Amino acid sequence: MMMNNLQPLAERMRPKKIGDVIGQQHLVGEGMPLRNAVENKQLNSIIFWGPPGTGKTTLANILASEMDLPFYSLSAIESGVKDIRTVLDLAKQNGKALLFIDEIHRFNKAQQDSLLKAVEQGVIILIGATTENPSFEVIGALLSRCQVYILQHLQASELVELLSNALAKDEWLKKQNIILQEKEALLNFSGGDGRKLLNLLELIVNNIKGDKKEITNALVQKILQQNIALYDKDGEQHYDIISAFIKSIRGSDPNAAVYYLARMIIGGEDVKFIARRMVILASEDIGNANPNALLLANACFDAVTKIGHPESRIILSQTAIYLACSAKSNAAYMAIDEAIALVKRHPNLPVPLELRNTPTALMKELNYGKNYQYAHNYANNFSPMEFMPDAIKGNVFYQPGNNPAEEKLKQYLKLLWGDKYGY
Repeated sequence: MMMNNLQPLAERMRPKKIGDVIGQQHLVGEGMPLRNAVENKQLNSIIFWGPPGTGKTTLANILASEMDLPFYSLSAIESGVKDIRTVLDLAKQNGKALLFIDEIHRFNKAQQDSLLKAVEQGVIILIGATTENPSFEVIGALLSRCQVYILQHLQASELVELLSNALAKDEWLKKQNIILQEKEALLNFSGGDGRKLLNLLELIVNNIKGDKKEITNALVQKILQQNIALYDKDGEQHYDIISAFIKSIRGSDPNAAVYYLARMIIGGEDVKFIARRMVILASEDIGNANPNALLLANACFDAVTKIGHPESRIILSQTAIYLACSAKSNAAYMAIDEAIALVKRHPNLPVPLELRNTPTALMKELNYGKNYQYAHNYANNFSPMEFMPDAIKGNVFYQPGNNPAEEKLKQYLKLLWGDKYGY
């Protein structure tokens, strides 16, 4: 096996100009935002949000080069406030610089706060890269000063173009006598990640013996099965394992849930990502069958945010087991989706007059709020008035789930409303 001692192929093939970028044409194509910024020499701070291998780092490098700005790069995993201040001092000496922060979602509030003044004053143009929703992970003050651009997985045609470019232009590859008979397996294993595709190609070539390197789907699968790790937190396994984790909890299997949790922990998954998914599940799959589930899941998110690895594994395990062992109901989830669907069909139905707000005398004269029945003035704190707009009276969105807690809710609603809603 002949090993390649050069830089990784993905690094060698990194484009240098905006027009050379493959993919992300909604940003770099003719007339698109980043192309316009380069052509007009006007660039504001940016957050790039998207999966790995979509070109976030590449675009940051290109923008610095095209704008003729000094380029500084920090990793949020390895850098602190001191490192940020050092870069800001250097930027001031240069007049202006572009600062790229990889995985900016891993910066804490103090670290993000330390960037605000420099961004606001224009000392730096900040480009942050994140695989997580910036609305959750980037503080509001910083987010408001940045334009968020979403990067997307590469399409099959773009991946093919990436392969063709590498085979035609990379000097090392050109010497390997490569015959690319089939490429579907390479494309599938890449998962739309351009960097991963090129790394896989290089791995395959390095693992083929002999002067003639013929690449087939079967060969790719054989080699990759021997080399791919059990868990890739940035690739397809990331989504497969979290899917299995959530479905195990939904299926009330605490053992499988803990197993997949362990897979993610060993793989270095972000504990906040795991906890956030359990918060969603607590309402989507448990809901009012056990309202305490949401309280515990939310407490889990707060706790792992403060604690971090490795102790957070215990908190995650406790919560996953509790959620898996809890009664299940998707009634709240179904109710809101059905209500949203109806609102989309009837978006502007008038609110009944008796339910309207009455802040002015004129509104009272127009009968706003008239005949409203204040619930606490009636027996059982309940008045049987109609609350829905006339056009959709009688619609039922909430159907209590088949579990003890919601059975109590069902009986209570039946006591109040009788057979009106079929409870």
